[in-house]
Amino acid sequence: MESDAIENAREYAAQHQLRLAERLGFGVHGIIFVAEHTLSVGKTAVKAHHSIAPYFRERAAYQRLLEANVSDLLGFHVPHLVQFDDALQVIEMTVVTRPFVLDFAGAYLDQRPDFPEDKWAEWEVEKRDLFENRWSTVQSILAALEEFDIYMVDVSPSNIAFAN
Repeated sequence: MESDAIENAREYAAQHQLRLAERLGFGVHGIIFVAEHTLSVGKTAVKAHHSIAPYFRERAAYQRLLEANVSDLLGFHVPHLVQFDDALQVIEMTVVTRPFVLDFAGAYLDQRPDFPEDKWAEWEVEKRDLFENRWSTVQSILAALEEFDIYMVDVSPSNIAFAN
């Protein structure tokens, strides 16, 4: 599965005159590379997804944020969608620095997930422990995303990253 995503990223890069550089990250939904433009100066991030549903969720989330011209949420940088390829399940976006909010492949769109209250309570305890005294800021970011009908449940310090 990962090799398919890597091949799709390579194919996308070839089609768009990009050179894939170092890997920025990887996870359950895909793999992300820095991409350097061969015809101009500049770098972007290319994320190749393992499966179609997370790809479409993430693409839709970034489209909503782009249409609303959101480049930051409460001081946290948000990548801008550059372009995408549905056939290859690849999203190209701007590279952001800390503090940032990213990775919407696990997000729910248009309505909050219908989890039982005890699951929500467990989730909140886990996230509160993970973020400690920064949890209230994370809650504010999640509320700001909900204004765009983006319900982020895959919340970790790797996708809501503080400056230090």
